[in-house]
Amino acid sequence: MEQGRNICLAAPIVIVIDDDAAVRGSIKFALEAEGIAVRTYSNGLELLEEADLATFACFVIDQKLPGMTGLELLAALRERHITAPAILITSHPTIILQERAARAGIPIIEKPLLSNALFERVRAAIARPHP
Repeated sequence: MEQGRNICLAAPIVIVIDDDAAVRGSIKFALEAEGIAVRTYSNGLELLEEADLATFACFVIDQKLPGMTGLELLAALRERHITAPAILITSHPTIILQERAARAGIPIIEKPLLSNALFERVRAAIARPHP
């Protein structure tokens, strides 16, 4: 066994961005209960101030954020060459939103988050290496 090999293998970090503290907390709790490391943010601008954006494994983004929408936040991340998978969460997505998300390759999970759909998407996203 090579010494130091496991030192550089950090656990993947999932980012949850939602302006509702209860939603952020419940998603964080559920993912951490499954052994997934989570950081939370209340808005997109707060997230964009982070220096280590490229190290995150997956983004769970609420569509209805203050200051910018989830898709606008995702566009800002992509402009910075952040390629980690993203999952959009929202209540009652419109057809237009569904089409825009589909064109961007972003799955939508509808609130309320009652099934395991979000966890399954996150687990699949962090299992896949991204460029």
